[in-house]
Amino acid sequence: MYSHEIQKILDHGKISVGDRILVEKGSKSYEGLLMPKTSHGDEKTVLVKLDSGYNIGIDITDANISRSHIREPKDVADEAKYEFGRTSKELLEIAFDANKPHVALISTGGTIASRVDYRTGGVYAVENPKELLHNIPELSHIVNLEMFSPMKKMSEDLDPEDWQHLAREVAKELNAGKKGVIITHGTDTLHYTAAALSFFLQNLHKPVVLVGAQRSSDRGSSDAGMNLICAAHVAVSDIAEVGTCMHGSTSDDYCHFIRGTKVRKMHTTRRDAFRPINEPALAKIYHSGRVEILNKNYRKRDDKKHVEVDAKIEPEVALLKVYPGADPKVIDFHVKNGVKGFVIEGTGMGHVPTDVAKKPWTLAIGKHAETIPFVITSQTIFGRVNPYVYTNLRKLFTEAKAIPGEDMTSETAYVKLMWVLGKTKSMEKIREMMLTSYAGEITPRTQADAFSAEGLNE
Repeated sequence: MYSHEIQKILDHGKISVGDRILVEKGSKSYEGLLMPKTSHGDEKTVLVKLDSGYNIGIDITDANISRSHIREPKDVADEAKYEFGRTSKELLEIAFDANKPHVALISTGGTIASRVDYRTGGVYAVENPKELLHNIPELSHIVNLEMFSPMKKMSEDLDPEDWQHLAREVAKELNAGKKGVIITHGTDTLHYTAAALSFFLQNLHKPVVLVGAQRSSDRGSSDAGMNLICAAHVAVSDIAEVGTCMHGSTSDDYCHFIRGTKVRKMHTTRRDAFRPINEPALAKIYHSGRVEILNKNYRKRDDKKHVEVDAKIEPEVALLKVYPGADPKVIDFHVKNGVKGFVIEGTGMGHVPTDVAKKPWTLAIGKHAETIPFVITSQTIFGRVNPYVYTNLRKLFTEAKAIPGEDMTSETAYVKLMWVLGKTKSMEKIREMMLTSYAGEITPRTQADAFSAEGLNE
């Protein structure tokens, strides 16, 4: 709640949270929706959402606050149609061209599928996937979308069972004749889901495009519209891969379509947060529909094939990070609690503390490695794990029998190990499968320019 002083002003003007107000202060005036006070807000400041989509805090000292009658409901009957943060029914009537390629849009949640409830200040998932499209009319000129929402979850709440469910839904749509599938998804774990679908969807022959947004659609700087438009162009392209389609730069000039096993979120808020790791993006996608291939190593469309779902997994896999002073007892804890496999983020080329250290990880790994697989990746993110360069690496990979994760990201290795353990318990077969590339997760050789600015963006 606002302070007693502010609340007194609001009550006098018959103003409630969610009302459109006018704040006049000196020679300047500000108009927008009154937002709820945040828990850390200043006691003399009101929070207003401007028409640009941005919030602004205004000190009420020497300010005049009144209701604005622009776009206010005229009567009680109109009030029922006028809900803050929701799209009116009239704007949801979008006519798609039946002659355009038929594409499925699966909405799961996340920022790209969120709206602000201005009476509470909270952000909620949209109730109708069509709410994504009312301000992106260009989509109706690219694809004929069939939209549905099998779940409404922010990505931090997704789990491996959700990946399995999504894989079955995607396969059903592709095998029913859709030209491609677009999945709207929260960005936090977008790369985990992309990796999972890359392994689960076997014999893939059409594009599966995961798309999110770093800024919700009510923001002036939202990337949702362009990301969706570019995703629609990918969905009807000849690139038959699972991948993510997000801004390729901070400007609205192009998006990157990045292989699902080679993508990672690399920034908390930037619109170009998603980057290809250890290989170029598959393509640049422009708003106009131009597709510029950057990586020729991809599967091409073949509409005659049938997608198979191979989503049996062992979910009891742990992802651990090594750091100076880290205690390997955490391995024993997880083993005691039923973990069947580990991905360890080592330092540099895959190092962990050896028997010289006070807390040797090589000994803890070696104790369990006969029956439990330990896959080693690098927390440097870029580059490749190499088991032969240093003596300590040979201790880990030869004596302790850990499995090198090659140039896989930790997230991809984590998902892959679940998938592999769903097929075999043989340590020899597990090692063989983890060192085999099934969905482009391992590149045959390190590319020198993959780490450079040119490699990331060009």
